[in-house]
Amino acid sequence: MCKNKVRFQSGYSLTDLFREYGTEKQCEDAVFKWRWPSGFICAECGCTHYYALKTRKLYQCKGCHHQASLISRTIFEQTKLPLTIWFLAMHLITQAKTGISALALMRRWAFHTILPGV
Repeated sequence: MCKNKVRFQSGYSLTDLFREYGTEKQCEDAVFKWRWPSGFICAECGCTHYYALKTRKLYQCKGCHHQASLISRTIFEQTKLPLTIWFLAMHLITQAKTGISALALMRRWAFHTILPGV
């Protein structure tokens, strides 16, 4: 009898997660690519040239000077938590076979902040 391919598929380990999204910069780069797959495009004028402001995490259009945040109009909008925490939470939720409660998620998050890389 064949093995069920869905049930026995290889998962995405925490090691893989930390290798790809372990730093805030890696998470920001991923969100940038997901938000603007063809590169930055201004929502106001459609210009593709921009400046990355150093004082705040904003992108400013060279044409019309419209400023866009990386996380505005996304599920991360108005969050105070770093993106690394959100990526870890999404990983834990999607990898749990039977789902995960908010309390269990909080416990797992506290465990990983004490022992990073586990």
